[in-house]
Amino acid sequence: MVILFFIVLIDLIGFGIIIPLLPFYAEHYQATPFMVGLIMATYSFTQFLAAPFWGRLSDRIGRRPVLLVSLAGAALSYVWLGFSESLWMLFMARAAGGFMAGNISAAFAYVADVTTRENRAKGMGMIGAAFGLGFIAGPAIGGILAGSDPVNADFQSPAFAAAGLSFVALGFAVVMLKESLSEEIRNRLSKEPPKRRFEMFTEAVKRPNVGLLIALTFLATFVFAGLESTFAMWSRRQFGWGPEQNGYLFAMVGLMSALIQGGLVGRLAKRFGEARLIIQGASALAIGMLLIPFSSSVPVLVVAMVIAGYGFSIISPSLSSLISLQVGEHEQGGIMGVTRSASTMARFTGPAWAGFLFGAMGRDWPYFAGVLIMGVVIILGIRALRSLESSNESKNLSKSP
Repeated sequence: MVILFFIVLIDLIGFGIIIPLLPFYAEHYQATPFMVGLIMATYSFTQFLAAPFWGRLSDRIGRRPVLLVSLAGAALSYVWLGFSESLWMLFMARAAGGFMAGNISAAFAYVADVTTRENRAKGMGMIGAAFGLGFIAGPAIGGILAGSDPVNADFQSPAFAAAGLSFVALGFAVVMLKESLSEEIRNRLSKEPPKRRFEMFTEAVKRPNVGLLIALTFLATFVFAGLESTFAMWSRRQFGWGPEQNGYLFAMVGLMSALIQGGLVGRLAKRFGEARLIIQGASALAIGMLLIPFSSSVPVLVVAMVIAGYGFSIISPSLSSLISLQVGEHEQGGIMGVTRSASTMARFTGPAWAGFLFGAMGRDWPYFAGVLIMGVVIILGIRALRSLESSNESKNLSKSP
């Protein structure tokens, strides 16, 4: 588990390096806000296509080989990004990187393999912490390498730095990462005919509570992805910021996210339960999104981003943990693949939708609309809480003599 944490961390630092850079990279090639949203969305769209494939493949041949191949592909995609000289090349490089990033379903399945039901939320939180830490160092490094000038930013250095870090993660995985899935399960699954994506999806959503939890995963990620993809454009227009200033702010939010997911979410889940944390996280994300348009000074903006980041840091691992607890160990990879497909589809549609609102209705509208959607998540979260409590009561009654 510790080795996986460091591998994901190094890889996510490389990914984080690119985050504050991409909107400026796209606008460098005269992209509109909607096109910027599509650039941000392309990575997640191909990740959406790849996640069930990688997750199911990891069920059949093991987590380790899937992680090795995809890490190598991710490193090469960053090299391609560094050599991009047009908007279409930027699109293609991000598409290739997103396909390889579908391996995160195998990483989550790895966590499910090596944790018990009691500490599942803590394990998911550790991977979430790796994401958070990646967004601490990554955006700061990317912002420093790209510079503070939004017009004359250095686009190549951050991309090549990301490639180098992905190669480092690959090296660690080759030397230190052990297989987590037992040979017995792999042999059994290898004899089963492969399932189509639609079949996997329908099987997942038919399970009690799983369909609703996947829907909540989609909606929460949809809103937060829209925030991430439009924030650099918003801050450029509001405060004249470039990649460096955005990188520092994303790094601060990443630090908070890592502290929450690495050390706090497990204890909170044991005390309150994952379902209640979903409601709490949705409420915080809504409040943070509402504050952003009214941030006329940097301190107010920092508070807004901290609240929004806290909300997503709580809701994301809680949803992953609840979903994993609804299925057996031999299905973890496939179900996590479907779940990651839902979240990556949200990361495709969210930025495209937010970019459209940004260009058509004004820079504040992605955040106002996000608040409304999070209100729906809160209502559905309350419904999920009641359903889970009712299900647990039924199980306890059936066990009573």
